[in-house]
Amino acid sequence: MFFDGYGYHGTSFEQTYRCYPASFIDKAQIENGDKVIMPPSALDRLASLHIDYPMLFELRNGATERVSHCGVLEFIAEEGVIYMPYWMMENLLLQEGDFVRVKNATLPKGTYVKLQPHTKDFLDISNPKAMLETMLRNFSCLTTGDSIMVAYNNKKYYIDIIEAKPSHAISIIETDCEVDFAPPLDYKEPERPAVSIPTGKASAEGQEPPAGSEPKFNPFTGSGRRLDGKPLKTQPPPLSSSGSDKRPNGSGAGGTTTVSSSSSQSTNRQSQGKLVFGSNANRPGDPQKDTKKEAKPEPPKNDEAEFQPFSGKRYSLRG
Repeated sequence: MFFDGYGYHGTSFEQTYRCYPASFIDKAQIENGDKVIMPPSALDRLASLHIDYPMLFELRNGATERVSHCGVLEFIAEEGVIYMPYWMMENLLLQEGDFVRVKNATLPKGTYVKLQPHTKDFLDISNPKAMLETMLRNFSCLTTGDSIMVAYNNKKYYIDIIEAKPSHAISIIETDCEVDFAPPLDYKEPERPAVSIPTGKASAEGQEPPAGSEPKFNPFTGSGRRLDGKPLKTQPPPLSSSGSDKRPNGSGAGGTTTVSSSSSQSTNRQSQGKLVFGSNANRPGDPQKDTKKEAKPEPPKNDEAEFQPFSGKRYSLRG
């Protein structure tokens, strides 16, 4: 309702003005807050009313029914004109020269507000809460659904008010208000590849083979080495094997003849310094067998290069 006289006494103030942005007046600082500049007549009317301080106002665009709230900075505007931040005109969908209805309002002190930046550049600020605590000192109130503008380091940040308590519109003057942040509008969480779930399964499946392969590890199954440097698997001494092989052959060849032939050739064994068992030197009819039997003791010569216990030469004390 529009009142021309100054003698109106009541508890509410309501007036309609033409709105213009701050660029129309030399008051650029109002862009960094939610304060408006009203004409001096508004101050006269407000002074005659019993209103609550600080002065807070409801702004309404009758054409679009958009509502916001603001404070007042000065009363120096031309009559019938109100200057407001341009971001506030954008919230109310107002153009230059449009009409806006102004009404005094009483808002509860806020206890909680949730903010959502428009861009993820806001996350680059080292301490956003400290920055907001400083910048919001230029604001009197916050309204759910508004997008406020905060200037910091020569850059403008737009922030949506997505939740407020205890009311949809709150006063933030001299109050302790808890501030929470929602992810920026253009923020995208790091894409977790869809393969991550299969990989988790694959990893689980991949862990099964190791579980099955664990029994493959058996203690004391490595290759062993002897302290004397000899190979692990040693062949039996050639003397014992050859003796065991020759003795049956000698006995099978003919009982007593073997004993007599060994005694008759004792002098040859002493001169050669070798042990010969079951020699067939007295058998003229089998020269090939004699050569084979004499060729068999040669492997012990090769084996002598490798240390074999109890495989040395035997000497008789009789000479």
